[in-house]
Amino acid sequence: MSRVIRAAVVQAAPVAFDRERTIAKLRALAVEAAGAGAQLIVFPEAFVSGYPRGLDFGVRVGSRTPEGRELFRRYFESAVDVRGPAVDALGAAARAANAFLVVGVIERQGGTLYCSVLFFEPSGVLLGKHRKLMPTAAERLIWGQGDGSTMPVFDTPVGRLGAVICWENYMPMLRMHMYARGIEVYCAPTADDRETWLSTMRHIALEGRCFVLGCNQYARRSDYPADYPAIQGDDPSTVMSRGGSCIVDPLGRVLAGPAFDGPAILDAELDLDEIARGKFDFDVAGHYARPDVFRLVVNEAATPAVVREPHDAPR
Repeated sequence: MSRVIRAAVVQAAPVAFDRERTIAKLRALAVEAAGAGAQLIVFPEAFVSGYPRGLDFGVRVGSRTPEGRELFRRYFESAVDVRGPAVDALGAAARAANAFLVVGVIERQGGTLYCSVLFFEPSGVLLGKHRKLMPTAAERLIWGQGDGSTMPVFDTPVGRLGAVICWENYMPMLRMHMYARGIEVYCAPTADDRETWLSTMRHIALEGRCFVLGCNQYARRSDYPADYPAIQGDDPSTVMSRGGSCIVDPLGRVLAGPAFDGPAILDAELDLDEIARGKFDFDVAGHYARPDVFRLVVNEAATPAVVREPHDAPR
């Protein structure tokens, strides 16, 4: 029985720092992608509501500025509380599109922000999330680290679905974990718009014998607030992120993209039977592994800072 699905990656910009307008834009784009037949729709890293490209938040070694703290407050206010109204609105967008939705968000919990990906069913139900394990470089100023409890692969009608965010894709052990979980549709929301990103996506597709959906923003200076202190300047036409989104099959063949010229919705048919055909001669977590030589140990437990023991626990 053939298993062919249509997937889309949405290369667009959010309304930075404006959660509600960004979600409204996302809903319209998801419905547009679904209108062309997409059953699975992927949005970029930090789409809700913004990747703060070029900001330093007033940080120097040993000092922070009041202006930087205020900028962080604005960013914090535009973030998403999981199990809150913004997630309900994203679920409604998935329902309006009648499609699986994978979207990068800035998640807020307590006083910490996380770069996360949320997964929704066509019914609007939240399947779960992945938190970026290791923010890159200056991202560590503003985002916390995820732990092993949010590295899921979901068994869905559009394949075994998971996500790895931006430079997490350069973490070989995380990739191996995803391959061992049997990932078939590997979503890679990113902020990397370099030419080398396509080679990364092709390598992962070949290594994991899976479909890889790379998705980045195409954003101009005009997509950010007028008072955004961009090092790129204030010309509204300045390109802040040039995209490079793509779709790659399990043998490394590019099915769509990379797109660098502007906003785009890229789609392709994914024949999930190609995965078994590819694994005939290479299954990195199976017959091509050497567990007698190499083993990966994965801690999938949550690691909260505070653990509350029962009142009657032995002391």
